[in-house]
Amino acid sequence: MQASAGARALQRRAPRPAEAPCLGIGVGLRPKHYAAAIARGREGRLEVDWFEALTENYMVAGGRLPRVLDEVRGLAPVVLHGVSMNLGSVDPLDRAYLDALDALARRVEPPWISDHLCWTGVDGHNLHDLLPLPYTEEAVEHVSARIRSVQDRLGRRIAIENVSSYVEHSASSLSEWEFLGAVAERADCGILLDVNNVFVSAHNHGFDAEAYLDAVDPARVFQIHLAGHGTDGPLLIDSHDHPVRDEVWALYAHALRRVGPVSTLIEWDGNLPEFERLCEEAARARELLATVLESDARPGWDATADRATAGRA
Repeated sequence: MQASAGARALQRRAPRPAEAPCLGIGVGLRPKHYAAAIARGREGRLEVDWFEALTENYMVAGGRLPRVLDEVRGLAPVVLHGVSMNLGSVDPLDRAYLDALDALARRVEPPWISDHLCWTGVDGHNLHDLLPLPYTEEAVEHVSARIRSVQDRLGRRIAIENVSSYVEHSASSLSEWEFLGAVAERADCGILLDVNNVFVSAHNHGFDAEAYLDAVDPARVFQIHLAGHGTDGPLLIDSHDHPVRDEVWALYAHALRRVGPVSTLIEWDGNLPEFERLCEEAARARELLATVLESDARPGWDATADRATAGRA
């Protein structure tokens, strides 16, 4: 399924990586919303432009989930987002996992594939968490080499997501944004820019969230994530169980002014609302995108046309 007319217009008006067209505003594909999303899509009132599917849920040979995914693919583009590539670990890359991912990608034909800039296990044990890396030159070389190997196996560039963090490594010699940029450049991969994670980590570690965004290379940004976060004492927690907070919406506007129109996803995984409520969050993202483009004065941008087409995406 091709992107909506509004999303295609945004794609034409802003240079994007060739493999990461601007799809518009998407939401995560969750079992609770299967029936509503498919029904609304069949009736032509989907109100979102694309879906992001959690890769590991669909790495199965048969059953209900692949059938649902195939049906959703007929309604809107589907992007694959994983949590188990374990890019930062010292364990060997899981070749069986990559084979299964390659098979899934050949069936789904996603515009792009993403995973996290972190480690998730060691000695063959999955810790089921997205654990931060030390921000060092040694880690840059280690992770970028593994990403290049993954990309060679899949025959495509992938996007890596910045994770939220709650502790820091004493060995770090780079800022998080310097580390992210160095890995992306040396691996020649894309970036999935999670704006909520930037906000959460900035609060937890005391750095400037806008300075982080200003350091990201716009030409590498495949996608943006937005989510709601919770609190645990003095820490913010990337819990994905609340609406997007006003502070994160403001940071999203800053990101858009920096990188231009880019495929944006609303992540909501806990305390899931009805699909209609999720569509309301998507509508707010679309409205903000249109407003930011209207006020953008960079040469070569037709903000009026962007505003009109974004509203119809």
